[in-house]
Amino acid sequence: MSCLGVHLALTDEEVDKLESLPSDAERLEYIQEDLEERYFSEHREFLAQSDKAWDAIHRALGNGDLSYTSGPDPLRFTILGGTPLYYGGDYIISLKLPLAVGAVAQALQSLTHEDFRKCYDAMDAGKYGFPKSDEDFEYTWRWLTEIRDFYQRAAEAERCVIFTADQ
Repeated sequence: MSCLGVHLALTDEEVDKLESLPSDAERLEYIQEDLEERYFSEHREFLAQSDKAWDAIHRALGNGDLSYTSGPDPLRFTILGGTPLYYGGDYIISLKLPLAVGAVAQALQSLTHEDFRKCYDAMDAGKYGFPKSDEDFEYTWRWLTEIRDFYQRAAEAERCVIFTADQ
C-alpha cells in the first residue's frame, strides 16, 4: 500500500453524511468515490496532500508515536488527532472540528523551519523506522508548509478537516 496522506476541509453537510454512514466500508467508499474525486477536481483549495511525510510530521509534532492522542494540543490534531472514523487496520480517517482546525492553523503559523527542525531531530529514529537526514527533513518540511497553508484556508472557511491515509 502507498500510505499517502490527504487532508480535506469538509462542509457541515459532508461531515454529517460521513458520520451518518453506519460502517467503515461505507465511510471509506464515500471518501474515495465521492469526496476525494470532487475535491481533487473541483475544490483543490480545500485539499492538501502530504505524500508519506504525514508520518514524520505527526511524530515530530507529537511525542514520537503514531496514535490519535499522542502529542500536545493543538499540534496533535494536525495529522492523526481528532475523532477516528474508521476502525480497520488498513486505513485512517480522523475528523477535526472547526475549533481544533482554527487552533492548529494558528499554531502552525508560528512554527518556524528551525522550530520544526528541533522537533524532527528529537524524533526517535527507531520508532520512525526511516533514516533521518537533511533530505528527509526538507521533504517533510515542504509537505508541512502545504498543510499549514491548507489549515489556514480551512480555518478561515470554518470547515471541519479529515485526514486520511491508506495503510
